[in-house]
Amino acid sequence: MSSDADTGVTLPEATGGGASDSTGPDTTEARVTEVQVTEAPVVEARATEARVVQARATEARVVQARATEAQVTEAHSTAARTGEAITTSALHAAATGADTFPRALREALNRRGLSLERVSDRLRVRGITISQATLSSWQRGRSQPERARSLRAVEVLEEILELPAGALRSLLGPRRPRGRITPPGAEGAALQILGEDSVVEKALGARFRHFNQETSSLMVHDIVRMGESGTLSAISTTNVLRASRAGADRAIFVLSFDDEAAEPVDIRVSCGRLAEATYLKGLKSLVLEIHFGRELAKLDTTVVSYAVEVSPSETPATHYERWSRTNLHEYLQQVFFHPGALPSDCHRYVREKVGAPPRARRRIPLSESHDVHVLTSRCKPGVHGVAWDYGTGTSGTGDRPG
Repeated sequence: MSSDADTGVTLPEATGGGASDSTGPDTTEARVTEVQVTEAPVVEARATEARVVQARATEARVVQARATEAQVTEAHSTAARTGEAITTSALHAAATGADTFPRALREALNRRGLSLERVSDRLRVRGITISQATLSSWQRGRSQPERARSLRAVEVLEEILELPAGALRSLLGPRRPRGRITPPGAEGAALQILGEDSVVEKALGARFRHFNQETSSLMVHDIVRMGESGTLSAISTTNVLRASRAGADRAIFVLSFDDEAAEPVDIRVSCGRLAEATYLKGLKSLVLEIHFGRELAKLDTTVVSYAVEVSPSETPATHYERWSRTNLHEYLQQVFFHPGALPSDCHRYVREKVGAPPRARRRIPLSESHDVHVLTSRCKPGVHGVAWDYGTGTSGTGDRPG
């Protein structure tokens, strides 16, 4: 398992009549009668026109509301199919028609049920080489087709996805500056550790681009508890955060599980207020959004604490990792084992990034409390983990759980 460190219409007044004529009362009365006869239909016509305009405006609002509802429903359906979290940004894009080319490409891919790998293969058969990573960047809006070869690929994509000619190419925006642009701030730092198309990025969707940009972690304390069968039982985290800018009022945390049978069954927040808890079964990930209860001034600190109980998985867990994109002043990692399922060996390690080989591997002792811990000061960005083995050993139980 791993963890990290969102009509009115105004009518003109009716005017009429004028000064009394000196020719006599009969003339004056006739003039007034004439105004009433001539202007009354005009006023009535204007009132009728106003009612028609108002009715059309109301009808337009109803149509727009229905269209928005349909688009929002479609966004939710897309999230359910892909396993990605539905976000405010995604709903806004669905309702307003923003994110045109990426959105149209995603919808066409979903409608045809084609994976990026299959699309890349079909393009290659037609003599066009476009990698899956490039296709992924296009559908996520990270980059867009601009070179002649890429534009030709878009035309072929329209054929593969059974779209009318120009359906995708007509949605392309203006050319972007040449050269690779490193994503700013939090997104760029997270990509260095997680890599492209990570589980965290898929779980957060559009929010990944601004992932916790307003805060950084100073100290983190993880407590992991293992059950009698050697599977993950619970995890609790205390995180001391500092605001990097004024107005920070929330943070997002992503917990990923190795076994899809291990699902969160209870979530408790003791410091902060839980605003969102979304479990994405397809990604085996839990997204938590926790609000601080106030807006922080720049460099203010706050403490967030949460605990998650987990249903038993099918196989024993053998490691726990936390990734961090920033320097931590201090990181304390504790793993408590059940007395009936003690490991024979435990060690700590560090990875430069997700998927990189472990280094700085060192054995750590099991205490009388049946726990191991690692305290790291000036903890550098990367992946920090504890691993254990249930095989026969001199200090272990000699029995593998399960």
